[in-house]
Amino acid sequence: RWLVIYSKSFTCATVCGYPISIFFIVVNEFCERFSYYGMRAVLVLYFKYFLRWDDDFATTIYHTFVALCYLTPILGAIVADSWLGKFKTIVYLSIVYAVGQVILAVSAIHDITDANKDGTPDNMSFHIALSMVGLILIALGTGGIKPCVAAFGGDQFQDHQEKQRSTFFSIFYLSINAGSLLSTVITPILRGQECGIHTKQKCYPLAFGVPAALMVVALIVFIVGSRMYNKTAPQGNIMVKVCKCIGFAVKNRFKHRAPQYPKRDHWMDWAEEKYDKLLIAQVKMVLKVLFLYIPLPMFWALFDQQGSRWTLQATTMDGDFGLLVIQPDQMQTVNPILILILVPIVDSVLYPLISKCKLNFTPLRRMTVGMFLAALAFVAAALVQIQIDKTLPTFPSSTVGQAKFINMLNNPLPIKAGSNGFTLNAFKANEDYLTFDKPFELQLGVRDTYHTTIQNGTRNTIVIIQNGPHLEPKAFSDITAKPEQGANAMRFLNGFASALNVTVGNQDFGLIVTNNMSDYVAVPQGDAQFKIRNNAQECVYSQKLGFGSSFTIIIPSTFAFGPNCDSSIQSVVDIRPNTIHMAWMIPQYFLITAGEVVFSVTGLEFSYSQAPSNMKSVLQAGWLLTVAVGNIIVLIVAEAATLSDQWAEYILFASLLVLVCIIFAVMAYFYTYIDPTKVEAQFAQNKPEEKKRKSLEMACKDSFKHDKEDRRSSDSSSDEEEAKQTKI
Repeated sequence: RWLVIYSKSFTCATVCGYPISIFFIVVNEFCERFSYYGMRAVLVLYFKYFLRWDDDFATTIYHTFVALCYLTPILGAIVADSWLGKFKTIVYLSIVYAVGQVILAVSAIHDITDANKDGTPDNMSFHIALSMVGLILIALGTGGIKPCVAAFGGDQFQDHQEKQRSTFFSIFYLSINAGSLLSTVITPILRGQECGIHTKQKCYPLAFGVPAALMVVALIVFIVGSRMYNKTAPQGNIMVKVCKCIGFAVKNRFKHRAPQYPKRDHWMDWAEEKYDKLLIAQVKMVLKVLFLYIPLPMFWALFDQQGSRWTLQATTMDGDFGLLVIQPDQMQTVNPILILILVPIVDSVLYPLISKCKLNFTPLRRMTVGMFLAALAFVAAALVQIQIDKTLPTFPSSTVGQAKFINMLNNPLPIKAGSNGFTLNAFKANEDYLTFDKPFELQLGVRDTYHTTIQNGTRNTIVIIQNGPHLEPKAFSDITAKPEQGANAMRFLNGFASALNVTVGNQDFGLIVTNNMSDYVAVPQGDAQFKIRNNAQECVYSQKLGFGSSFTIIIPSTFAFGPNCDSSIQSVVDIRPNTIHMAWMIPQYFLITAGEVVFSVTGLEFSYSQAPSNMKSVLQAGWLLTVAVGNIIVLIVAEAATLSDQWAEYILFASLLVLVCIIFAVMAYFYTYIDPTKVEAQFAQNKPEEKKRKSLEMACKDSFKHDKEDRRSSDSSSDEEEAKQTKI
């Protein structure tokens, strides 16, 4: 009675022919995808710059998380179909999801354990533990609801609303891409802000907090529409049934492996003793497609590196596009933008054009082309990486040390360092660092000589100053890596007669005494205005900064406050800025996105066309499983490969995908396309005949049984008669 009443209200609650309930579902999906992709966009940089993990370990944990996100949908589908139903599963796991997002945001607050207020957490283990708990809950939540939301949206339509249901899925897919696009633009901007109670740092709490808030909004919106939903009761999970059928077939075949048992056409036929022939035929069709899935994880191994390796590659590039400055993690937005452009072009222009040329461009051939395009994308990434490597400085290994010399005298100075001889002009430095593998004699001018040792694995700046009648070297430690997050490491060398205070924006270099060097300060890209103060006097020095550079700014002894005070200030390049532009990454993004459009969309279409009507969810789970396995491949290669050059790793992945692509092409060549509806219809026609045959067999058996019993009774009566006659 309740179901009938609910159905009537459900039918009436429509807008433009669509159930009102789907609007809540679409908004929920938009917010959830914004939450997931926003968090994921900055995740690898959070690992590297906040948790201080190296590139390989950050990549490993990132892909472990993504793999977990694509393994849990199987669990979510089983729970929804067999136990809780889709609505309750979405609500309960969304709560888990939101809690995970909040925990991750809290883990990024550096002030929680920053007791000495230096901007660095004192108990990093606490932050790592919180992060891992948060990520596990997020993986459980996002993966668990992934197979439920779209299916739950489809449940809101009645049988006569096929057209509306089809449009809903298009809008649903659009909401996913809209959420992904907006989040990958906004969250890197939020990360780039500076926040903190005691010290200002990159604002990861805000970058994770906004996605967490969106997930809470997604949950509230979904619950608000509760009374409008058409909630179907769980009817058992076909995936479990398929697994049981396969398990029984394997077990039964193993029991009857002896030669005396006759062979059967297919190993799944050994399930006939327990399962219906139609189900067995459907499982055969599914297994045929799943067999083709075996090579597919390699594609996802390359595709999902957009959020890890490619983001790290962007940190060593120039993101200045003139009107706007692109953050490294914002380059991922190129993918959803290109998807929105390429999908209609490929569907409406490219495929019809190929069809008119009478080329048999089958779905499996399309997928092969998609894999090849992804391999080409990684070749393009390798070529870009080679160019980047040419611009990177050569940092000292553990067996050598490096040094640069600055002349703080107001006259040229001849210097001999070991076997290296050169002359430095006043307030100048030598252009490149010199490398030393052992102690050396440092001769300054003609009179002063010093026995000098450079510690292995370090970079140093040796400043030559006047100390009475003698020249004296003074060593300062330099950074031995590119500045983080595209910032510029700046420091000041004070040769002025009195102490100076230097600031840039709200950052302070501190009080710099005469003939001393300040600490490094990270200054963002753009026009930097440095304010040099001495009591009431002030001088402003301007310098245009790019990405990832390091400078030592010399304030010479000839410096004087007043007009044109900055003309005597000298700037020494310690690390050159990034010179390879991020625009060079667009070709690799174009190739990988084109590969995704041809591979992913076609793969799902092919899978659905070759799957039985009641086993679409099984193939969906298998498809998601290939994504998970692909991410596992990345973390294995990242940990196992001992390649020192990143471009070589890109070529390795491209080569593996080309090899897999060839294998897949051979498998596709021998694949025979089928029409599952015809196979199912054939079994449906055979079913009445099968029932009739079985009933005839039963009737024959019963008749035979009755005849046998009659014969036995007649035999027994004749035996009794004979016995009587014998007695007589």
